Amino acid sequence: MTQGPLTTEAGAPVADNQNSETAGVGGPVLVQDQLLLEKLAHFNRERIPERVVHARGAGAYGTFTVTADVTRYTRAKFLSEVGKETETFLRFSTVAGNLGAPDAVRDPRGFALKFYTEEGNYDLVGNNTPVFFIKDAVKFPDFIHTQKRDPYTGSTEMDNVWDFWSLSPESTHQVTWLFGDRGIPASYRHMDGFGSHTYQWNNEAGEAFWVKYHFKTDQGIKTLTQAEADRLAGADPDSHQRDLRQAIERGEFPSWTVGVQIMPVAEAAKYRFNPFDLTKVWPHADYPVIEFGRLELNRNPENVFAEVEQSIFSPAHFVPGIGPSPDKMLQGRLFAYGDAHRYRVGINADHLPVNRPHATEARTHSRDGFLYDGRHKGAKNYEPNSFGGPFQTDRALWQPVAVSGVTGETEAPSHTEDNDFVQAGNLYRLMTEEEKGRLIDNLAGALSDVSRDDIVERAVNNFRQADGDFGKRLEAAVQALRG
Repeated sequence: MTQGPLTTEAGAPVADNQNSETAGVGGPVLVQDQLLLEKLAHFNRERIPERVVHARGAGAYGTFTVTADVTRYTRAKFLSEVGKETETFLRFSTVAGNLGAPDAVRDPRGFALKFYTEEGNYDLVGNNTPVFFIKDAVKFPDFIHTQKRDPYTGSTEMDNVWDFWSLSPESTHQVTWLFGDRGIPASYRHMDGFGSHTYQWNNEAGEAFWVKYHFKTDQGIKTLTQAEADRLAGADPDSHQRDLRQAIERGEFPSWTVGVQIMPVAEAAKYRFNPFDLTKVWPHADYPVIEFGRLELNRNPENVFAEVEQSIFSPAHFVPGIGPSPDKMLQGRLFAYGDAHRYRVGINADHLPVNRPHATEARTHSRDGFLYDGRHKGAKNYEPNSFGGPFQTDRALWQPVAVSGVTGETEAPSHTEDNDFVQAGNLYRLMTEEEKGRLIDNLAGALSDVSRDDIVERAVNNFRQADGDFGKRLEAAVQALRG
């Protein structure tokens, strides 16, 4: 269907979009050709800074439906009754690759979910693994620097990657996950998701609980071997993005069964390891997963740049009944994510349709700045005021957490299993012989690219401390490859 004449950004009709205006036939181009200047100037500014991490991604809209009553644990309104539906937007991503990197690589996958609730947006920013490489946000910039291009060589260097991991024993658990079968999902639809961090739920009575979120794929787990991934990454760099889009176009809407582990607050201090340590999982035998919802993706974005690249997520976006925990990585991310999107997209990024609350208006006193849309009109921009402005509720979104002790930068272990290797060893021993074999081959292949023997020895020793057989087999495999 014809949409009418082509226009300039100001709406004036364009007479000629094929030829620049020149001084005579074949002469120099005139500055008065404002269509040419407008198009070139806009083109020069079309890109925004890509995300430092999670740059490569895909997204879709969907619906979250409550399937079980959890009101005894949380007063969040979008979880208030069975059958209640909430609109969502989910962005999947790889972590280390840049915007043009292939999808089929060995890397954790981001699982960032925005709930457009009646009390504002709630963002749950997680991964497809329940743990992470580090437990304190002060190490995050250093970790990511090892995953990105070296400032001298301009390439990702295995020496940097493994030097950091080998000097950070806490990474042993996540590295074991990463180099196992689930390290390369076959698609975004065929992997689980996790909130990863510990969060707080609190109910109407003021009782608080620590929780961990789980998203179990209803499509089943499917993964790629290293050889399969290497072929796919070269043949179809957009494999995961295309798979998600085409599945939704076919009406094969991917879905996840959503559950939560719940720990009473009083049990945290005496639990056998720090329950706020992001490098550890809560055993299901201690805290079983309670199913309470279903997530379905059923609508593709109309424009990837506007809706996927300009989407913003922050773990600081809570709603009443949900809040943070003392997890040190989470505490750092509460600041870092918001700061990143204010720099990358702009101070008014929340005005964009993909980021805007759906069922409630954002009532703030913030004004002006890049992308400001004038939403406040003539309303006063200060508080308190006597002109009917928005007011505070005097009720906190989450319950306060008791603290004690003195300030300091070091933390002595206070739980019997505050150990970097126990859970990595447990994970290894859960694997079948075939899974162990693939894990060893993947790790040995990666370590064979490290140039320094001392780095390799440190890395192998971390896995040896997790499980003696693990370390012994890995050492032999590395030696065989390195000669």
